[in-house]
Amino acid sequence: MIAFEHVGKRYGGRFEALANIDFRVRRGEMVFLTGHSGAGKSSLLRLVMRLERPSRGRVRVAGHDIDRLHHSQVPFYRRQIGVVFQDHQLLFDRSIYHNVALPLEIQGVEHREVARRVRAALDKVGLLHREAALPIELSGGEQQRVGIARAVVNKPALLLADEPTGNLDPQLSADIMTLFEDFNRIGTTVMVASHDLALIARLRHRTLRLHEGRLVADEEVA
Repeated sequence: MIAFEHVGKRYGGRFEALANIDFRVRRGEMVFLTGHSGAGKSSLLRLVMRLERPSRGRVRVAGHDIDRLHHSQVPFYRRQIGVVFQDHQLLFDRSIYHNVALPLEIQGVEHREVARRVRAALDKVGLLHREAALPIELSGGEQQRVGIARAVVNKPALLLADEPTGNLDPQLSADIMTLFEDFNRIGTTVMVASHDLALIARLRHRTLRLHEGRLVADEEVA
């Protein structure tokens, strides 16, 4: 599903965020990406999202060299990826329903289909009963669940999360990770960047560890 082939990323011609990164993630796999702050986790995810382009090497997603995508193809490519951010990035003047509906509305999906998909996504994250609420009325954990619902409403083949539990307490963090496991069980490829090593160890999935922009460990769970 994802292949990094000797990928490097420099910023400003000098700062090397990633160096000679080489790994593959199988379709339907769940993988954690960990490392200290500044290790390169976010840069790696931005390459997968095609928000950045590699300085060298090749990034393939679903068999395609995404650096070769024409600019007109990039929006369609990104629709196949769900993204969850640490800070939720919700619109606080819109209801939970309309936050989750936004990606579908931008694509011009028919109104009844939008309603069906939004309510199905909210039901999966346990927030169907709060669809009319504003984000400010929700707890931090509930806001993150809204972010997850928005990320999966388009039924992506690939789900990426950048420190999705960074601002949550241990129990809420575990609950959020369980949601990612639930989506992985139905076939979604999931990659989660996290520095919560204790939680990662309990969940027992493959872990890629970065240190100063280099992949220093690729740990499979027996």
